[in-house]
Amino acid sequence: MGHCEGASPFPSFEMTEDSVGLSSDYQFWMRKLSVWGQASTLETQQDICRHLPQFQEFLRQTYEALKEMDSSTIIERFPAIVQLLAKTCWNPFILAYDESQKILIWCLCCLINKEPQNSRESKFNSWTRGFLFHILSAFRFDVKEFGLFTHSLGYTPADYYPRLLKNMVLSLVSELREKHLNGFNTGKRMAPERVRSLSQVCVPLVTLPDFEPLVEALLTFHGHDPQETISPEFFDAVNEAFLLKKISLPKPAVVCLWLRHLRSLEKATLHLFEKLIFSERGFLSRTEGVLKASLLPEAACHPAIFRIVDEMFRCALLETSGAPEVLAAIQVFTCCFMEALERENNQLKFAHKTYFPYASPSLVMMLLQLPKDIPRALRHQPLMRISEALREIVEDQTHRFSRGPFESWFLFIHFGGWVDMVAEQLLMSEADPPEALLWLLAFTYSPCDGSQQRVQTMVEVRAVLSQLRKQLQSPTLVARDLQAATDKGHSRNPRTPACQQLIRHLLLTFLLWAPGGHAVAREVINLMAQTDEITREITGFFDQTLYRWDHLFPEAPAWRELASELLAEQPAQVQPGPVGQAGAVATQRARAAWQSGGPLLQRGVPSVSSSDEPYMC
Repeated sequence: MGHCEGASPFPSFEMTEDSVGLSSDYQFWMRKLSVWGQASTLETQQDICRHLPQFQEFLRQTYEALKEMDSSTIIERFPAIVQLLAKTCWNPFILAYDESQKILIWCLCCLINKEPQNSRESKFNSWTRGFLFHILSAFRFDVKEFGLFTHSLGYTPADYYPRLLKNMVLSLVSELREKHLNGFNTGKRMAPERVRSLSQVCVPLVTLPDFEPLVEALLTFHGHDPQETISPEFFDAVNEAFLLKKISLPKPAVVCLWLRHLRSLEKATLHLFEKLIFSERGFLSRTEGVLKASLLPEAACHPAIFRIVDEMFRCALLETSGAPEVLAAIQVFTCCFMEALERENNQLKFAHKTYFPYASPSLVMMLLQLPKDIPRALRHQPLMRISEALREIVEDQTHRFSRGPFESWFLFIHFGGWVDMVAEQLLMSEADPPEALLWLLAFTYSPCDGSQQRVQTMVEVRAVLSQLRKQLQSPTLVARDLQAATDKGHSRNPRTPACQQLIRHLLLTFLLWAPGGHAVAREVINLMAQTDEITREITGFFDQTLYRWDHLFPEAPAWRELASELLAEQPAQVQPGPVGQAGAVATQRARAAWQSGGPLLQRGVPSVSSSDEPYMC
């Protein structure tokens, strides 16, 4: 710690008149510290032991005087104290007592200027932090004097140092939690400026395992000051260490971090996007693992966190023009979030409407219902009600919850279980396709179509369903006949890309459940997969179908094995994973905005209002 060894950047003046109460004691202890040096002789060590209680009491009185002032005032009124504290920091025998360390740390924290106005004050801050770091790392095991001290207590340095550090950290944690301390009772809540100084001191130490209790205590500390008391640099350092797996924190501490520091939450979400986009390709089971490891789904049980993360997903969806991989990630995130919410159901603090404040509460409640809780024969009923509610909101622009087709669709696609069940219900029903389900299917695949275009899509879907049912009457299914039945358009206008994708998904669903579909499935897929894009789409369909069956239904359908085989047979080079160039560009643009301090979100994210449950960690 070479930057600590030189003289203070402030000159040593005489004590001012208003500090005369400490002046005589200061002169005495300054002479003692000069004689003690670095406690290199047995006689010196014995003298320190005799005087240490009185010296610690002097340091306590010094702290009581300093803590009521800011750094500039201290330098003006107590300039010589800086020299005394510096000498104390270089005496290993004094520092061997954790009580001395603790009081000395608090005195040094008083010297830090939380908002330095010039280079001189910044240099002094750096000098002070150097001493703080020296205190916390002073006991190298090759220090002779320290070895003599611990040997006299019956410890080896390797035994003593961890115990000393542990005691010091626990002492600071106790103060943050307002517990009374043996020998040094503050008697009142810790002052905000002291908390801020402590958090600044801890910035370079957050990755050290011994300091994890202190990091957690700072994250969960709540004072009465209306302004944030923790240093933003501390939040940044902890968040960075957590994202890089350098530290492990309990969920409550992580939630407090992201609630108190928006930039940390934004960076955590960006970090998640980058892992999903740029990392090795994989299926939704891997996406789920990445999401759960991020802790974001669990933290999203707090509505303020959920709404910010959800808004960033919304922006990613818009930036990538609705990339299917982003859609799938949103649905997996929602699934993980719902699981976390279910685990916390007994202690739920927030109403469901606080997660989707601008949506129809009745629609949200319908979507939150899990398909696995509804008998298979009755699943068309909630789908009909969901369709009717959505259609009313989308087509009636005067509706109180109408915010445009995209917003209604964005709400609906969170709940992938309902989205993917529509096609199954239409294919498996022997009755004529209900208009409500046709509308819901058309809306799902192309939400921003006008009413005329949506009606045309519904006509196409109805005709394809009719053709597929006719194929079931044949003794055996023929791949080319199935392909022809779905390729042929039933209107004068060509099918839109969204309509073509919808028809392909209908055919794939038909192959899974129709008798005889298994026999021709591979041949039909070969006929369909004319491009890498369509092959990737087919792979994503099977991946998403399997994920939904595994998570939303108690018993897997009989055709699950076929879906698994077909998924495994898809070419590895086009397996689902990265969103591609659009996703990469969108993420890089967002990170550039974050690094420049600019807003990440395209529109303001509403905070939890006063009508919501109280803010809490």
